[in-house]
Amino acid sequence: MNGPSRRAVLAGAATATAATGTRGVDAPPAVLVSTWDFGAPANAAAHAVRKAGGSALDMVEAGARIAEADVTNASVGIGGFPDREGRVTLDAVIMNGRGDMGSVCALEDIVHAASVARRVMEATPHVILVGEGARAFALEQGFETSRLLTPEAEAAWRRWLETADYAPRANSENADWPGGASDHDTIGILGRDAQGQMAGACTTSGMAFKMRGRVGDSPIPGAGLSVDDEVGAATGTGVGEDILRVSGAHAVVEAMRAGLHPEAACQRVIERLARLRGDLVADHQVALLALDRQGRAGAFALRPGFTYAVTDAIGETRLVRAGSLFS
Repeated sequence: MNGPSRRAVLAGAATATAATGTRGVDAPPAVLVSTWDFGAPANAAAHAVRKAGGSALDMVEAGARIAEADVTNASVGIGGFPDREGRVTLDAVIMNGRGDMGSVCALEDIVHAASVARRVMEATPHVILVGEGARAFALEQGFETSRLLTPEAEAAWRRWLETADYAPRANSENADWPGGASDHDTIGILGRDAQGQMAGACTTSGMAFKMRGRVGDSPIPGAGLSVDDEVGAATGTGVGEDILRVSGAHAVVEAMRAGLHPEAACQRVIERLARLRGDLVADHQVALLALDRQGRAGAFALRPGFTYAVTDAIGETRLVRAGSLFS
């Protein structure tokens, strides 16, 4: 791996953020941010809801549903790659800035996992439902079943079975979208409504060809997503096991609470992960994305290649390449 030495990282040395990052950039306040290039169409749908007077929760749900319904996105919703047994299972979480949250893990046969997660939040006394229980609840709530395994995803799975080689590739979310093979991942979307309230959603089909029953960071409050109206919100993407180890999204929000810019907060947590895991994350990609209550956005990653979509109040969206610890 090129770039700063691991010795420097493990010693806690900070690295310069990439010029494409947002810290110190004079930009209009953001009302939406989301992970990867495919966050741009998600932001567009979310902004339309905001313009119509919708809440932050309505905004992020609408954005998440765009990614979930995109059959060319092999890492979210319908068309997502299956586990090693050939079954597509979805994970999602949604929350507002006042501590309300809902999550589903290992959900099968339902496209819009983020909407089921919202229903968990609003219609049950629980936060997380899993597996058959999550599916039964979704059906009770009137969600329709769909075949999530598309012919393209099934063909990719059958090719994988020839070697059963499990080696996720960093930044495959952009390299292979639209229409190609992704190893994993997630869309995380964070939003502020016209009243200044915040919400977030994170939804995924998880790592391609994962062990059956595997759940990563995405649907876990405080790991894949954290939202606090007093401070801001954060989400994560990449190797979920790594984000779980540092409670990534929660750690970013707490760093912002301590006064750090969103980008600096993300960088602090990425550096912590690198010190904690050392060579074990040498070939991994992990990225964190944050939006504070003032509309400042920022992100930081272990490796180059992570991009995110930023949308302002008038609906203009730009794609930003995040800074990274290693070059």
